[in-house]
Amino acid sequence: MALNLRQIEVFRAIMTTGSISGASRVLMISQPAVSRMLSHTEQRIGFPLFGRIKGRLYPSPEARRLFRDVENVYRDVQRVNNTLHDLTQRRHGVVRIAASSSLGHQIVPWAITSFREEHDVRVSLDCQRHTQLRDQLLDRQADLGISLFPVNHPNLEANPLHRAGMVCVCPIDHPLAARDTVSLPELRQYDLIGYGAETPFGQHIRAAFEAAGEPWRPATEVDSPHYACAMADAGAGIALIDEFTWHGWRSRHLTAVPLPVEQRLVVSLAYPRTEPLSQLARLFITHLEAAFVRFSAAVEGPASRP
Repeated sequence: MALNLRQIEVFRAIMTTGSISGASRVLMISQPAVSRMLSHTEQRIGFPLFGRIKGRLYPSPEARRLFRDVENVYRDVQRVNNTLHDLTQRRHGVVRIAASSSLGHQIVPWAITSFREEHDVRVSLDCQRHTQLRDQLLDRQADLGISLFPVNHPNLEANPLHRAGMVCVCPIDHPLAARDTVSLPELRQYDLIGYGAETPFGQHIRAAFEAAGEPWRPATEVDSPHYACAMADAGAGIALIDEFTWHGWRSRHLTAVPLPVEQRLVVSLAYPRTEPLSQLARLFITHLEAAFVRFSAAVEGPASRP
């Protein structure tokens, strides 16, 4: 037994509004029409979806379970509409970018600004966690992905774009603050602000400590370098973050000491392998590359192109 789209639409309207009258207003049809559709639906499936007590509707357990799947359907429909909107916009020019949050605070905005100065094109920027960034590319919700970590998937093309330094963030009066660089073994005696083992940052730093033969025992854990800076600013310990986050952070109480070059991160440019890049996307990449050059020149830090 299957429900058609109209029956699903009526059921969802009743669930979200809580009444026949509310569903009627949302769907812009009469209340008797909603009632007839609900009654017909319940007859077809063989069990009630709502209990009726003193004129009010109360969803049955079966209705609540069904509603979860219905919401998934509506999310997929919304994705279809979003894709249709983007396809329409593409006729007039649009570039959709998904980026790691560290890159979305400075580097990518620089690239977007210079790109827009030369091209009358709409650009959308969505800063995402690593997994969500990859999924947006796979779902064709983004044309380009700019990730602080490698993007590995057989359906995605990923190329190194830039090498980024890692820094140790500590208070300005910390014993490490005056150092030119700091090695991982020297961090052993201090409280470290780390990242969850499931995060790319957590995996990268844990691997670096293991390679150095050092135990990785963070005193606290966060899920992003921005929160790590906030924790360090609050005096919770020292943090290991990427240089993009550091140069976008503002604090009178903190300083950053570079880590050895072995700890550098490789920024990846990723896009769907099964579709050729649009001319607009290719043009944007040239502005992105220029933004990284500008960043390196501005900070005169450890970053360099691969």
